[in-house]
Amino acid sequence: MKKIIQTLLAFSLLSNINAIAEEYEVIQVYTQDELNLLISKNQHLQRVKADECQLVQDIEAHALKVQEPSYVFLWGDMLAWGVCVERDAKLGMYYINQAAEQGLLAALEQLGRYYNKGILVFEDKHRALTYFREAALQGHLQAQISYITLLNEGYGSPHDYEDAYRVLYNNVISNSQTKQKAKVLLANLSKNMPEYVIQRAQKPDNN
Repeated sequence: MKKIIQTLLAFSLLSNINAIAEEYEVIQVYTQDELNLLISKNQHLQRVKADECQLVQDIEAHALKVQEPSYVFLWGDMLAWGVCVERDAKLGMYYINQAAEQGLLAALEQLGRYYNKGILVFEDKHRALTYFREAALQGHLQAQISYITLLNEGYGSPHDYEDAYRVLYNNVISNSQTKQKAKVLLANLSKNMPEYVIQRAQKPDNN
């Protein structure tokens, strides 16, 4: 009888271990590529909530100990909006700024968007332009669109036009609606540019 009980206990323990292992396999820390893709689609906070907030400690560790830029940004956004943690907008913005200083384009674009629209901070178009420009010149499509939008509204300097035109014109845009929007923005910007500057800006980046 004792042997049977021991066998049953061992089987029960093994089953629990397997169940825990299976659960761990389902909910894991995101890879850098996966997280960057989620951030680019603005789905990172939804994913954290969809995972039932089970990865909060792992995300915090990646952000604070390993200091991976995408995790620093994610942790900051979670704090800023109170996703799976107690909301602390000031601390959240601090970490989003840290990610931007580390060169994460999504963080630069988001800071530009926040200052452009007055989200969590006072509206400041000139500061927004600075963030958009930095991300735009490094290839961030949404930042390029927002950058030219502000230039077309009269912010910035005519000296900015050529670089802004060049990076958006030479970008690869798969979405037809976004491409049409970019076309209109470029056409409006070109009205304030000499023809020779437009031609120069339309040359491939590698020339």
